[in-house]
Amino acid sequence: MYEIKVIAGFSSAHALRGYNGKCENIHGHNWQVEAIVFSESVNEIGISIDFKELKQYVNKIMEYFDHKFINELPYFEKLNPSAENIAKYIYEELERTLKVRREGAPGIRRINVYETPSSMASYYR
Repeated sequence: MYEIKVIAGFSSAHALRGYNGKCENIHGHNWQVEAIVFSESVNEIGISIDFKELKQYVNKIMEYFDHKFINELPYFEKLNPSAENIAKYIYEELERTLKVRREGAPGIRRINVYETPSSMASYYR
């Protein structure tokens, strides 16, 4: 089994609904995202997916969040924009993108979303 990881990021703000504390107020982060995919095989030149290709797909998803107030994005109008829910959104979008654009696409192992260097949430199936 092979794993490939790319790292991307975005800057945005959110406010946690129903949270009793400072994070209920609008505040921002420089988010870091790790997208980890897996494949059981590689192609004839030893690659499961080109880093450049994977990073392109992840960066496109980052554009949805970059310099936005996440609470106002359609997906998060009612869903709390927690790091956990952001990770799930990125997972689902990347999964959809890989299936549509690439036959025999690798699967997604995990999406890690860092609000800060020491605070991270993951989503995986």
